[in-house]
This record gives sequence, structure tokens and C-alpha cells, in this order.
Amino acid sequence: MSTMRAAVFEKKGTIKLREVERPRPGPGEALVRVTLTTICGTDVHILKGEYPVRPGLIVGHEPVGVIEELGPGVVGFNRGDRVIAGAITPCGQCRACLSGYGSQCSHGSDTFQTLGGWRFGNTINGCQAEYVLVPSAQANLAKIPDGLRDEEVILCPDIMSTGFSASERGHVRLGDAVAVFAQGPIGLCATAGAKMSGASLVIGVDKVPARLEMAKRMGADVVIDYSQQDAVAEIKRLTGGGADVAIEALGQQSTFENALRCVHAAGTVSSLGVYSGHLAVPLDAMAAGLGDHTIVTTLCPGGKERMRRLMNVVAARRAPFEALVTHSFSLDQIEAAYELFAHQRDGVMKIAIRP
Repeated sequence: MSTMRAAVFEKKGTIKLREVERPRPGPGEALVRVTLTTICGTDVHILKGEYPVRPGLIVGHEPVGVIEELGPGVVGFNRGDRVIAGAITPCGQCRACLSGYGSQCSHGSDTFQTLGGWRFGNTINGCQAEYVLVPSAQANLAKIPDGLRDEEVILCPDIMSTGFSASERGHVRLGDAVAVFAQGPIGLCATAGAKMSGASLVIGVDKVPARLEMAKRMGADVVIDYSQQDAVAEIKRLTGGGADVAIEALGQQSTFENALRCVHAAGTVSSLGVYSGHLAVPLDAMAAGLGDHTIVTTLCPGGKERMRRLMNVVAARRAPFEALVTHSFSLDQIEAAYELFAHQRDGVMKIAIRP
């Protein structure tokens, strides 16, 4: 069997470029030659040992590429088709999928499995490599329209899908006031998603000037530098008592608490952050359980229909999503790319990795 280059998790603090066997697709699978991928904050959690995966696993879960080979049973696609696959790869047939919870796909089991739909770079080899094997390809491959470039759709597999899901799960309604805490890539997509969902006031919260400026481009009506003023007090002032929905897009205790404190009674906190360590819910902020608050979480929706819809949003030019990709590296430079992204240097937001 021929080989390929891939970024492999070896141990806590170490992801290395290695030569590994190139996979062959079995029934229902597709082999995709990766033309573009990126690094996610979750990959940094893996690198730091905050999220456990097995040593030797190929990391990465945001693939854009070209079909190299199709396994038996995959129809409607051809070798050479340009495709993306979501970071979450639901099978479309299990109880979770058929109940509308594809992110928690159980791959044939009758029981829901936490994070079951997240397989790339978690339970199976991922896409920071020259090739990636896509499971349940019929349910997950989405053809890229001819008018869109790889760089324009790279955020669809995860960052856009996750960011938009905050407003969907938070049931943002026409005329709502929405506060988005943290304007990293996911938070910026959450800002765009809130605006597109009908919010009449979108408030972006961060302390990095470049990110606050980008938040305005992505749809924020007002931005707050939390290092210069009390974000919770300012949100309550702007909204006349509290936001309808607050989106937490960082995964820290302080931002979670601030999101909960800034919504009005009966408001909703839509949490996107990946939390490491202990997360506490302060009793005063949730009125000791008597405030009719709603707290929801979301794992990035996947599947080919989700990808098709997101690419439609990109094609409509509703927000400058491509501008979030600030740096570019070859696969040979993957270790340097991780070093830059993990330390958030040089104004980095998202990095394009080009195998």
C-alpha cells in the first residue's frame, strides 16, 4: 500500500508530521485527497492533553478536497468531484440521526453516544493529511459549487456550522437582542449567524481591537471591549435590562458567568465553548433556579445537507467569512502552524493548511 504524510498526535504536547499508510475505502466510504484544511481550537485542546485521543491518531476535522476513490455502495459521486465533509459525520440511519440529533450519532446503536458524531481526529483518523477516509460518505460528502473556491468553503465543516448553531439552538427571534462573548472564529460566525437569524441588536464582546473590528464586519451593531468597561452592565444598559440570548464562544468560567448574568429573566444562554476543568453555575446569576433561564449547548451540526446550506450562505456573500483565514502554511509546516495558532500570535484567526 502507498503512503502519505499526516499530522499525528504522539503524546501530550507533541503533534508531528509522519509518513503513514494511505487508506483504501471500504463499503460506504470515500477516499478524499485533501486540498485544504485548517487547525481548530479543539485540536489545540488535544495537543495540550486537555481532550484525550489515542497516540498515533491523525488529527484534524475540517476537510476540503477531491474524491480520489469511492467504496462500494456510494452513488451520485465521481472521482475528481470537489467536495467537503462536515467535522461531524452522522450515519443518517441510527436512532440519534433519525431523531434529529446527528451530532450525537451512534453509528447503528440504539443508544445515544455523547460526541458520537465527532469522529475525524477523535475516534478515527482525521484530515490534516494528504488523504482522509470519509465514513458514511453518502450522508456526508457535499459537492462544492463551481463558483466557490476552497478558501471560501473551508469554514463550513466546523466553524460556520458551530457558530450558526448558537442562534439556532438559542431560538433567536426577529427583533431579539443578542450578546456574543468572544470574537474568535467561532464567535465571529456566531455574530454573523445572530444577525442573519433576525436579531435587531447584536453585541460583540472581546478585548482584541482587530477582532472587535472584524465583529462589526460580521454583523455586530455594537462592540464592547471588556478590558475597558463592565460588559455585563453595558449590555444591560443597551438592552434595557438584559439580552434575550447570550452566546458563549470561548469555553471559560468567566465568559459563561457573564453570559448568564447579562440575559434577562427567562433569557437563554447558548453555549458553544469547549470547557476544560470544572464549570460552576453561580446561584445568584440563575436566580437560584427560579429565573426561567434556559441553558443550551451545541455540537457542530454535520451532514451533507448542512454543508449545502452553509455553502449557499457563502455564495450569497452575506458576510466576509474568507477574511477569517489569516495565515497559510503547507502541510510540511504543520508544527509551526500549531505553534502559532496555540499561542495566538501575529493576529491569527484561522490557518489554511495546504497538503
